[in-house]
Amino acid sequence: MGNDPRERFEEWEQPEIVDGELTEYNWLVNNPSGLQLEEYVDIGAFTVINAHAGVTIETGVQIGPHCDIHSKSTIDGESGTIHIREGARIGSHTTVLPGVEIGRDALVGSHSLVRDDVPDGAFYKGVPATSN
Repeated sequence: MGNDPRERFEEWEQPEIVDGELTEYNWLVNNPSGLQLEEYVDIGAFTVINAHAGVTIETGVQIGPHCDIHSKSTIDGESGTIHIREGARIGSHTTVLPGVEIGRDALVGSHSLVRDDVPDGAFYKGVPATSN
């Protein structure tokens, strides 16, 4: 088995997504009309996706459990679309803030706070997440 998500998820099907309710895989989306979810995406249990300002998750993305992806912040009022490019991987317990793009095949370490764009193929980690 290679790193191709099509091999890992031969029978992948998009789950039914109901606003504010857990999917069959135990993650949830607020404002599903703002979510563009491509194929072969693996989202860990208890991840919350706030798609009020738009979230795009491309093919083959892996998101660990207990992550928060917020296109609109209720704390500071910031909002902006989030784009997670093909093959990116986000470690568990990570928070992605509004307006961020995570590049193709990028890796974000667990327990990170992503407030700036992550370039293609980069490894970012920390609070805030950086390439160091």
